[in-house]
Amino acid sequence: MAGHAKHAADTASVRDRQAPDVHEPVAGAPTERAGSAGSGPPLAAQGEIGFAGLGRMGAAMAANLAADGGRVVAYVRRPEQMDRLAALGVRPTTDVTELFGCDVVVSMLPDDAAVGGVVFGGEGVPGLGSGLRPGGIHLSMSTISTAAASRLAGEHARRGQGYVAAPVFGNPQAAAARQLFIVAAGDAADVARCHPIFDSLGQKTFVAGEGPWRANLIKLLGNMMSATALEMISEAVAVSLKRGLDPQLFIDIMTSTMFGGRAHKIYGDRIVSQSYAPGFVLPLVLKDVRLALAEAECAGAPMPTVSVVRDRLITGLARGYADLDWTALGLIAAEEAGLYLMPPRTVN
Repeated sequence: MAGHAKHAADTASVRDRQAPDVHEPVAGAPTERAGSAGSGPPLAAQGEIGFAGLGRMGAAMAANLAADGGRVVAYVRRPEQMDRLAALGVRPTTDVTELFGCDVVVSMLPDDAAVGGVVFGGEGVPGLGSGLRPGGIHLSMSTISTAAASRLAGEHARRGQGYVAAPVFGNPQAAAARQLFIVAAGDAADVARCHPIFDSLGQKTFVAGEGPWRANLIKLLGNMMSATALEMISEAVAVSLKRGLDPQLFIDIMTSTMFGGRAHKIYGDRIVSQSYAPGFVLPLVLKDVRLALAEAECAGAPMPTVSVVRDRLITGLARGYADLDWTALGLIAAEEAGLYLMPPRTVN
């Protein structure tokens, strides 16, 4: 991270497009989407698009690429996943080498180790670094550390391949509805080649510069702003409940006055309604919190409020809430206040 501070004044460029049913308007004037689902000539005209990481987020994204005419090759480790993916219009494979001839390979994996495994390989399985054709691009859309992003970019550059970091803001429902916000960074020509993919997957793309680490730092810091917002909402709702004040009234007033942002509106209602159905589960939130705190320590810039969220998450995991969404910060705050709410285990 040394020397990153000197880049703080860099200006990010923005590439927008309109998506349906956006919860809240965003800054800037989005442009109309180039085509509807299934009508995307830019993707149809490209070569094959590889995809690694077909969980709920990745599967929704791969399905949208296929619906827009993309020829998607989906790499999975477990053969039992293949029928499900084939039904989405992609071509599944358990052979990673089938990704090596793709123009772009998208990864949507949970952490540094998983992305590193795909790039560097292991246990007799080759990696993208050794196999991706020269000129091919690895488009990493995972939330990973800046150190991992720089290491992966260096490996691909050494082999004549491109590397673009493009983490996303949004949950699986937003991915399915093409409402993701994408933050991209990398060589300008490589980022430009990925724009048809961005246009298929999200409602708005921000270009953060040429160093791929920039996009990952923005994503981590953004997640920390959301996490601390959820913690403060949770604490305020717990006080409201203990004092006999209708917490929904409180949230309605706050989101109609001083706190009208997307995080407060979306998650405030979910915390009040005790809606903990997983979108961003607690173990992954804790992973991001730890990465952000490591970035802060490296920069010599304390993030004390994020440390509080880390401890709340550890508490939640100790209580068996690993399968709940980060809105379960509301449950944890209520329990700490002596309210002992039971977590719903079904999708709300």
